[in-house]
Amino acid sequence: MAAQTEESDCAREQTKAEQDVDQVRQRAARDQQRLDSGAVSSPKDLENLQHEIASLAKRQGDLEDVVLEVMERRESAQERVAELAERVTSVQSRIDDATGRRDAACAEIDGEAATVTKERAVVAGAVPADLLKLYEKLREQHGGIGAAKLYARSCQGCRQEFAITELNEIRQAAPDTVVRCENCRRILVRTADSGL
Repeated sequence: MAAQTEESDCAREQTKAEQDVDQVRQRAARDQQRLDSGAVSSPKDLENLQHEIASLAKRQGDLEDVVLEVMERRESAQERVAELAERVTSVQSRIDDATGRRDAACAEIDGEAATVTKERAVVAGAVPADLLKLYEKLREQHGGIGAAKLYARSCQGCRQEFAITELNEIRQAAPDTVVRCENCRRILVRTADSGL
């Protein structure tokens, strides 16, 4: 935006400088025409007219230098605008690419979530209502994890290793008994890797 503003300021400045050169050129041309026509006969008026034509020529040269300087600045500003526009296009392209990948990943995650939700509903339908209620309560209390695997004599929810007496109690519990961790109170899931 700043580069575009600078370029448009230079364009206005160039237009004004070119108009100033044009006015001086036209006035010099009129004075030269008067001089060439012979309409001025007084030597003093002729001398003043020649002096004015010389002054206008010098003024025109100075103004043309200003026009050239402004044109150089404008060209530099135009190059900067073009460079920045190219960078913006490049960044926008990367943004569009990242947005596309994000949207695809979100769609994939949503699909997986829908599948898992359906599978969970099927499994939850087979779990006794009181056990499901306990699990949901624990899940809410423990950041979404209501049950933890008992692995190598430790709870994978809180990472606490059980004492031998606790392990003996868990070993003696019937397979359908709900066993809970004494430390974090999560439901313990017993497997072949439990170390019992």
